[in-house]
Amino acid sequence: MKPTTLLLALLASPLVPHSAWASDAPAATRTTGADNFYRSDRVTGERVRFKNQYQMEVVGTLYRPEGLGRDGRAPAVVVGHPMGAVKEQSSQLYAQKLAEQGFVTLAIDLSFWGESAGTPRHLVSPEIYSDDISAAVDFLSTQSFVDPERVGGLGICGSGSFVISAAKIDPRIKAIATVSMYDMGAAVRQGLNNAQSMDQRNEMIQAAAQQRLVEFKGGQRVYVPGTVNTLEPDTPDVQREFFDFYRTPRGAYAAAGERPELTTQPLFSSLVKFINFHPFNDIETLSPRPMLFISGDTAHSREFSEDAYRRAGQPKELYWVKGAGHVDLYDRTDLIPFAKLTAFFQQSLAGK
Repeated sequence: MKPTTLLLALLASPLVPHSAWASDAPAATRTTGADNFYRSDRVTGERVRFKNQYQMEVVGTLYRPEGLGRDGRAPAVVVGHPMGAVKEQSSQLYAQKLAEQGFVTLAIDLSFWGESAGTPRHLVSPEIYSDDISAAVDFLSTQSFVDPERVGGLGICGSGSFVISAAKIDPRIKAIATVSMYDMGAAVRQGLNNAQSMDQRNEMIQAAAQQRLVEFKGGQRVYVPGTVNTLEPDTPDVQREFFDFYRTPRGAYAAAGERPELTTQPLFSSLVKFINFHPFNDIETLSPRPMLFISGDTAHSREFSEDAYRRAGQPKELYWVKGAGHVDLYDRTDLIPFAKLTAFFQQSLAGK
């Protein structure tokens, strides 16, 4: 079986089962209040660049609250985007909303994505992704208007697992919040609801190894169809949910030089690196740093927030958004609990 055929079969069936998400609601209802490209007139935004520990350039948008001087010493929050997305998709919305409440925020492009460095493009490297979070803390800690003792991390979708991974070895991240979190390791190892068999996993690993050799010899790269580019009658419900965001004006975006149809489509030969990624192992060691897990109560991804919450030490909270699905919390400002996030970071980053 060819790698593309295999991955389409895996991602269209066991990794994203039809029963995982109810799509009975019309599209208009699912997108009510969507404002992914929100622009605040109460914050100042600027593009910034810095190096991670691998000496790769990370690009982000830094937001400062209106009226905050260069010596303001405000608390700060690093914001990570959904897996395969870019900072302009969801994370800049969150960053601006938090900046309006007095935080300095930094929405970053993870390495290999968006404007950040890294080749080949869309490579999967959870260790480097996590280091990007810590590199953002490095950058914030050098800014005169940031209190380096009051820095938190917020991860949306896959970045929730990357922020947790970073925080386990970076005590400078004083508070951790996740929204619609995906444990990318578990998702690739076993699929949603443990729907992927060991035989299917082994088949994927074998195909990825073969494809890696093809690319080593100069052959064409293959990308995982994380979000389909067209809808068919048998397109799974979860794919339809992502399509509503990534393939419509609601959230479609591609950085300069990027191909928009490849958004959310990681390099297949590198996907198996997630199999070795276990972000929730030792999550209890983050205690007593507070953790907040936010998920829609109808989200197909809710199992990951439940798992992390169950394993985490105190203090912790699992907050359900009634009637919200996974992608709803990317951009639906009528559902996203910004007040909850604000209160969490205000309390957690209050300082002594």
